[in-house]
Amino acid sequence: MLSMKYRHKCLTAPMLARLEEILRDLLTQWGCQMVEFGGEADHAHLLFEAPPTVKLSDLVKNLKSVTARRMRKEFAQELAPYYWKPYFWNRAYALISVGGRANIDTLLRYIENQDDPRKLGLPLD
Repeated sequence: MLSMKYRHKCLTAPMLARLEEILRDLLTQWGCQMVEFGGEADHAHLLFEAPPTVKLSDLVKNLKSVTARRMRKEFAQELAPYYWKPYFWNRAYALISVGGRANIDTLLRYIENQDDPRKLGLPLD
C-alpha cells in the first residue's frame, strides 16, 4: 500500500488509471506480475507476484520514485494545489508477504472493494 504525502485526497480516476499503467509496466521490467490494483483518493493498493530473486525494498523504492516523477510531470496542474514541493508519496509504505490461495483471495476481495473512483464512476476534484 502506498499513501499520498500528507494523505492528501488528490488521486482522481484518470490518475489512478495512469498509475496502474505505469506500475504494471515497471513490475514487468522487474520480472514481476501485477495481480490486482486498486486505489482511493489518498492511497493505492497493489497486489503483485515477485520472484524470490527480487529485493523487495529496491523494487518498492523504484516503483515509488518512478511513479512519483511521472505522475508529477503528467498531472502537474492537478497536483499543484496539494504539493508545492516535489512530493507525491508518503515516505512509508506497507508491504505484506502472503502465500496460500486463501490469503491471496482475502487480499483480492479487499482491494476489489476499495472505493475506487474508477469503479464508482465518480470524478474526484
